[in-house]
Amino acid sequence: MYTVTGILLLWTAATFWAEYGGTQKVEWVGDESADKKALVVYNPDPIYNLDEQVCKSFATGLLKSGFTSKIATTGFLKEESESYDLYVFCANTYNWAPDWLVTRYIRNHPDLEAKKVVAFTLGSGSTVRSKRLLEEAILSRNADLIGSKTYWLMRPNDEGRMKEKNVDVVNDMVMNFGREIGRYMSDSNL
Repeated sequence: MYTVTGILLLWTAATFWAEYGGTQKVEWVGDESADKKALVVYNPDPIYNLDEQVCKSFATGLLKSGFTSKIATTGFLKEESESYDLYVFCANTYNWAPDWLVTRYIRNHPDLEAKKVVAFTLGSGSTVRSKRLLEEAILSRNADLIGSKTYWLMRPNDEGRMKEKNVDVVNDMVMNFGREIGRYMSDSNL
């Protein structure tokens, strides 16, 4: 009985630490005065920064289409009032669900209706439920979900590139996806 209680207490403490333990920061990729802007939101993982790397790689891919991106952690966006052409939400998976601060930001954002949105679900390897919940949170706000991808820290992301470091493969894939979304937005005149 004490062992089970101890494990549950430890699991709960680790969950709260992971959900709320990351460093808060903001940075721009591209010229802040550009006409096309994206807001890239994530809650930093306190152990490994795959989320930050994914956000930067995606923003770099968007840059090829003339986008500038504000990459910010949820802590810097409490009163974000500026409007963007594209919103990107990158959520880590904890306990088979997207992290709380990203989903809370989506739920509380003043105006996501009809906005173009891209979602990233990250995890060690089991992300099916988390991706579904993240997409549901976005769609519940009547946003236009134009892309949703899942990437893993430990599980292979591309079986054809097993000799490369998995994180390098992820960043390459995400940068290419950023280029694809940037072209789509530009071709659609959005």
